[in-house]
Amino acid sequence: MVRLTRLNGKEYVVNALLIESLEATPDTMITLVNGKKFVIKESIPEVLSALKQFYKEINAVKISAMQDREIKKGGVEDV
Repeated sequence: MVRLTRLNGKEYVVNALLIESLEATPDTMITLVNGKKFVIKESIPEVLSALKQFYKEINAVKISAMQDREIKKGGVEDV
């Protein structure tokens, strides 16, 4: 989950796994996989940083990096 702020200052938490895209219009707009859109105060780099932290917390980034290293070594064939 990622904590974000709407333009009216109200905080809310969104499931990071459901974020489909981010767009600067010039405000940042998040589109979820179900088509729902939210305009938020945070910039795209701030959201990406929060998402990266979330994925680290659930070990998704670490696992992916380990698989990439194994592929480069020739140790993993099916990813």
